[in-house]
Amino acid sequence: MPELPEVETVVRGLQKVLPGRRIVEVRLGKTDFIEDPAALERELPGSRIAAVRRYGKFLVFDLESPQAGTHKPALLIHLLIHLGMTGQLITCAPDASIAPHTHVFFVLDDGRELRYKDPRRFGNMQMVVQGNGSPLGSLGPDPLEATETEFVQQLRGHRARIKALLLDQSVLRGMGNIYADESLWRARINPMRLASSLKEAELRQLYRAVQTILKEAIRLRGSSISDYVDCSGERGEFQLKHRVYQREGKKCARCKALIRRVIVAGRSSHFCPNCQPVPRARRRKK
Repeated sequence: MPELPEVETVVRGLQKVLPGRRIVEVRLGKTDFIEDPAALERELPGSRIAAVRRYGKFLVFDLESPQAGTHKPALLIHLLIHLGMTGQLITCAPDASIAPHTHVFFVLDDGRELRYKDPRRFGNMQMVVQGNGSPLGSLGPDPLEATETEFVQQLRGHRARIKALLLDQSVLRGMGNIYADESLWRARINPMRLASSLKEAELRQLYRAVQTILKEAIRLRGSSISDYVDCSGERGEFQLKHRVYQREGKKCARCKALIRRVIVAGRSSHFCPNCQPVPRARRRKK
């Protein structure tokens, strides 16, 4: 599933070509992943793309839609897109061959098309008019925007396992399985440790690891494990830098011990038993 670096990579690519463009037509195929598809077809044509940004794992298109027949300011609409497991957004010429499972076509005023492809349709697309509230709920701070102090405050003292907390979007928005595993390995912290057992120095070390891993992954345009490609259809390269994720049974790049896999919070978690010691169970008092 695309995580923060993959979504950020797509957003940065779209920021180069979409702001200022107008949507002149919306064509839809299958719509079971779209909240109110009729509203998209009705409201988006004629709107101007003011900005494209990332919020956690969501792509947010800020659209200005003129209110016909009035002198009121343009209506601000937010188009929210979550790529799910296999979602892809590609900009292309209108005569480009249409890939299977392409379900949404945004025709732009310069003749190009922004197409959304999603074979498994686990993604989500919805339109929100400014002032009608946010459907994103209460998400935690962005790990790339949080200060070291804010990061430590979000994690310290919890009785949950540290890997589970990193995946909890109400704690940190945008973190996912790949980059949680890689960050914990870099910080030498076992994914099964309780956050409350971590000293402040360890949490600060984890903050620096998260910053390093996410920035390096963005520089390399994300991890292409299966379906992910950027908005130009190009694969990322950070999967070549993975040190523990999906490397069960292979040698640790740091100490040569064999990487192990456990389940934490219902997700596979990969770690080095030597670099990231398993927490010892406390002995019960008689």
